[in-house]
Amino acid sequence: MSRHVVARADEIPTGSRKIVTVKGREIGIFRVGETFYGLINRCPHQGAPLCRGEIVSRLVAPVPGEYRLTRPGEMIRCPWHCWEFDIRTGQSLCDPNSVQARAFNVAVEPGKAVVEGPFVAESVQVAVEENYVVVTV
Repeated sequence: MSRHVVARADEIPTGSRKIVTVKGREIGIFRVGETFYGLINRCPHQGAPLCRGEIVSRLVAPVPGEYRLTRPGEMIRCPWHCWEFDIRTGQSLCDPNSVQARAFNVAVEPGKAVVEGPFVAESVQVAVEENYVVVTV
């Protein structure tokens, strides 16, 4: 699996998102508190741009007529049909046993580590043999 730098941490304020394209896929990067999460920008229900939906709290109703909001800013509501998904896991609240948005691992790393990498460019051996430059691959 390849890693891709998509933003500086301070570019995504708490409670917001940034939609990026990685390898041709749109991914929503969400900041909940100080933790970052990634979801594919496609609702598994009917393909809506999920990550463009409203960031909401979870509504809990233990009995009819009694409800409360929990987990502020941890849910994303699909802009087409209002299905809600857990930003942290991609799990659907409408059909939790069979519908889930694809989640991606997101990490914050110091700039120095990203610059120095563990990234190593592939090198090839080069030699000169009687006025010909030869590359060994």
